[in-house]
Amino acid sequence: MSQERRAAVLGHPVGHSLSPVLHRAAYEALGLSGWRYDAIDVTEDQLADVVGALDGTWAGLSLTMPLKQTVLRLLDHVEPLAETVGAVNTVLVQPVGRTVALTGANTDVHGIVAALREGFAVAGGHLPVAPSAAVLGAGATAASTLAALGELGCTAPIVYVRAVGRSGPLQRAAHRMGVSPVVRTLDRAGAEIGGADIVVSTLPAGAADAVADQLAGRPSGVLLDVVYAPARTALIAAWETAGGVAVGGARMLLHQAAEQVRLMTGRPAPLAAMDVALRDALAASV
Repeated sequence: MSQERRAAVLGHPVGHSLSPVLHRAAYEALGLSGWRYDAIDVTEDQLADVVGALDGTWAGLSLTMPLKQTVLRLLDHVEPLAETVGAVNTVLVQPVGRTVALTGANTDVHGIVAALREGFAVAGGHLPVAPSAAVLGAGATAASTLAALGELGCTAPIVYVRAVGRSGPLQRAAHRMGVSPVVRTLDRAGAEIGGADIVVSTLPAGAADAVADQLAGRPSGVLLDVVYAPARTALIAAWETAGGVAVGGARMLLHQAAEQVRLMTGRPAPLAAMDVALRDALAASV
């Protein structure tokens, strides 16, 4: 019988999260019968109390918006990648005597890289050595995307945002990563992104619909839209209709969760079992 441990995804709202599906499938496949994983609705104002109540029965937390940056000040340690990005989506709880130490990590970067590699495999090619890239959005996931692009050899992506004046935090994060983005307004994206090797939309559901309507030309690269509900967004539909290869946000979700499982349990994640559970959950939600 495995030791009883707890984990959960925190966010507001969080009821839509598929993280419980993924983590529970992993625990079952790994034979961790004493482990449980829940979804807990937590606002930014409530986060300090929730984190402060963690004890040695906890293995870790998954964090979704709007908590990925709020949690930084509540942690004992932050891994270098998460500190550079300025966003934590994973908290590891480690017993230390009668208390615990909390370490912040970022698995979104891993998820983005893995999803993009899948996309290029589907396209029948390999990632270029120094790919050109376009990013839609300026939030925490956009910062993780810039880190992922840096890992893939792209140091000068174009970032499309609603308001250039509000992109300061993202540009400061990019500077810490050694990435030098060119920032443009979102209304230019549809006409320009088709020529990029990589396009990543970090915008929430529906926010990229106008870009989809304005998409021009035949896309030459791979699109990753981080939205996973709906699975086929308007941007993905427009991209594929124009002849491009697109990857949905479910692939990023799968791979970042697999890395969380590895970090929290200390075991390689059962990716195939998690993938089946995710596909079943998405099919049931249609």
